[in-house]
Amino acid sequence: MPERISDVTDPPDEMRAFLDVKRADGRRAPGTIRLLAHRPAMWRTFLAWASVLAREGALPRRDHEILALRASLHGRSSFEWGEHVEFALVAGLSDAEIDAIASGPSDPIWRPFEAALLEAADQLFAGFDIDDATWAELAAHYDEPQLVELVYVVGQYAMLSMVANALRVEVPPSFRPLPDPAR
Repeated sequence: MPERISDVTDPPDEMRAFLDVKRADGRRAPGTIRLLAHRPAMWRTFLAWASVLAREGALPRRDHEILALRASLHGRSSFEWGEHVEFALVAGLSDAEIDAIASGPSDPIWRPFEAALLEAADQLFAGFDIDDATWAELAAHYDEPQLVELVYVVGQYAMLSMVANALRVEVPPSFRPLPDPAR
């Protein structure tokens, strides 16, 4: 399906450099960011927000990507899933671990705190909350800034999954396909 919103044809100078940069594989800037260029004030604010989570995150990058992938899976976003598979590999997740994201927290590949990350994402999607048992497991491993951040990470990728799906952001053919979640 084609993207529902066309690219900005004459972006402000502050955006042009970012939007014109091609990745090493020749792809354009991510669609969720390219299309946000229609709202420059939101674009600037979102890039600052996303940069803090990505570059100055309190959570280890690997844990961030576990949450991002689980949220993308719940959000059924092929774009976010594919993009974050690439980030997850760089963050040190193995192909087997990426595949196990779809299996969920009961997969034996996960250490208890990683299973709790997946469970927290599941609970946030199911009821917008985290139960006390899961919270206790997380709190035994993470400090308070990390606990705050993990909820925001899941929320960010839920939002970005909505944006990518609703605006029909192009999914590059090189992206790993979105798996079916374990039932």
